[in-house]
Amino acid sequence: MIHSTADISVNAQLGENVKVWHYSQIREGVKIGDNCILAKNVYVDKDVTIGNNCKIQNNCSIYHGTTLENGVFVGPHVVFTNDLYPRAITKEGKLKTDAEWEVGTVLVKEGASIGAGVVVLPNVVIGKFALIGAGSVVTKDVPDYGLVLGVPAKLVGFVCSCGRKLEDGKEAGEDCNNC
Repeated sequence: MIHSTADISVNAQLGENVKVWHYSQIREGVKIGDNCILAKNVYVDKDVTIGNNCKIQNNCSIYHGTTLENGVFVGPHVVFTNDLYPRAITKEGKLKTDAEWEVGTVLVKEGASIGAGVVVLPNVVIGKFALIGAGSVVTKDVPDYGLVLGVPAKLVGFVCSCGRKLEDGKEAGEDCNNC
């Protein structure tokens, strides 16, 4: 289901059973896997790759250089940035062009969950099944199953693949007592 107000480039590739809600924009070169949901007002910049079974909630901005692997959850108002040295103008006062940007990358691995209002800076890898707490600013890599919180985000523990915090004595990759 693609809402009539969605703006999808003819050069974007959408998998089967992809749902795109109101006012979302998907640019050229984007690749989206099967069974994904892009909620209201999501912006997906050029050449972004999104795997299968991803859920991206309202008002997210996913800039080029970002890759989301299979099963990634992105909460509302998340921003994946890409400009390593953000400036509107050069030192001479001229408006910068795409050719003058130094673009970084973001990789979010399988099953990771990004909480509401998170900002992810460029050149970061978020590990599989990691959990990023709402409102955090991710400035460095997050390990697999890592639980990070804060500004800047700091590792405070590990989670099970179900998302629950692991009990004392459990190690990353193990199941919690509920699983």
